[in-house]
Amino acid sequence: MSQPIDLSQFPDLPVEVLKAFAAVQFELSVERAARQHEQAVVAEKDAFISELKELIEKLESQVQDYRRTKFGPKSEKLDPAQMELALEDLETAIAETQAQIAVVEGKIAASGSDPEKAVPRKQRKARSLPEHLPRVERVIEPDSIACPCGCGNMVRIGEDRTERLDQIPACYQVIVTIRPKYACPKGRTGVVQARAPAHLLEGSWPTEALLAQIAVSKPSEHMPLNRQATVMARHGVPIDRTVLADWMGRTGAAIAPVVDRMAMLLKQGSSRLYVDETTAPGVGSGPRQDENWLSLRYSARRPRLERICAAGRGVPLSAGA
Repeated sequence: MSQPIDLSQFPDLPVEVLKAFAAVQFELSVERAARQHEQAVVAEKDAFISELKELIEKLESQVQDYRRTKFGPKSEKLDPAQMELALEDLETAIAETQAQIAVVEGKIAASGSDPEKAVPRKQRKARSLPEHLPRVERVIEPDSIACPCGCGNMVRIGEDRTERLDQIPACYQVIVTIRPKYACPKGRTGVVQARAPAHLLEGSWPTEALLAQIAVSKPSEHMPLNRQATVMARHGVPIDRTVLADWMGRTGAAIAPVVDRMAMLLKQGSSRLYVDETTAPGVGSGPRQDENWLSLRYSARRPRLERICAAGRGVPLSAGA
C-alpha cells in the first residue's frame, strides 16, 4: 500500500489544489471502508455456510436413523417415543436454520449498495389470539409530545396495537402494547410516536417469559412439545406442536452466542469432559423412557465429577456414579 502524500512539503500549492486533494482522499477512505465492510460480510457468510454444512450432516444422520427405524431390522428400530422426540428436534433444527439464514440474508442485503435488491422479509400469516384471553394493556408514550412549532402539546390522532401471547403460572394472558400517535393540531409538523419495543421473536405472539417456560419445561420437566401443546389447549390456547417447535428453533438461533460462551467456559474450567447416553422417565401414555444426553466434567482443581444440568449448575456425583 502506498504511503499518503504529505502536503506540508508543498507549501506553495494553491488552495484549490489542496481542496481537490482532500476531496480525493476522503473518497478513497470511504471506498476503503466499504471494501473492508464487504470483506467482513463475505467472511461471515463463509462461516455461516460452514455451519450450515455441519447442520446438513447432522440432519442427514437423523434421516438415516428414520430410514433405519422404518425399513431396518427390528433390532435397529427406534422406540416410538424416541421417534417422536427426534422429530421434534428435527423440526426445531429446521426452524433455527431458517432463522439464521434470515439474519445472514438481512446483513448481506444491508451491506449492498442497491436498496432495491434487499431481501424481502418473509411475511407470516396474520392470525388473531383467542378473544377470551384477558388483555393487559401497556401504553408506551413518547419521551416528549411538545410540538416543535411551539404551539403546545401535540394531540393524539391514533395508535398502533400489537398483541403477544404471554404466560403466568396456570394462566395465560395477552400483552397488548399500545403506542399512541401525536401530531400538531395545526398540521404544521409530523407525527410523534414511541418506538416499538424489541422482542426476541419479532412478529410472533410469544413473550420472552412464555418462550423461557416452554424451553425449560421440555428437558427439566420431561414435557415434550406435544405434551405442552396439550396443556395449552386445556387452557383454551390451541397452539400446534409444529408452531412450538418453530418458536424453539428461532429462540435457539437467538441465544446461540450465550450457549457458545457457556461451552467455552466449560472447556476452560474442566480438564476432562464426559458425555454418555442415559434414559429418563417419560410422561406419555404407558411405560416409556426418553433418551437424553448426560454430560459430566472433571476438574483437576476440584477433583470430583459434576453433572451438567439443563439449568447450568453442577451437581456433585458420588464416587461410584
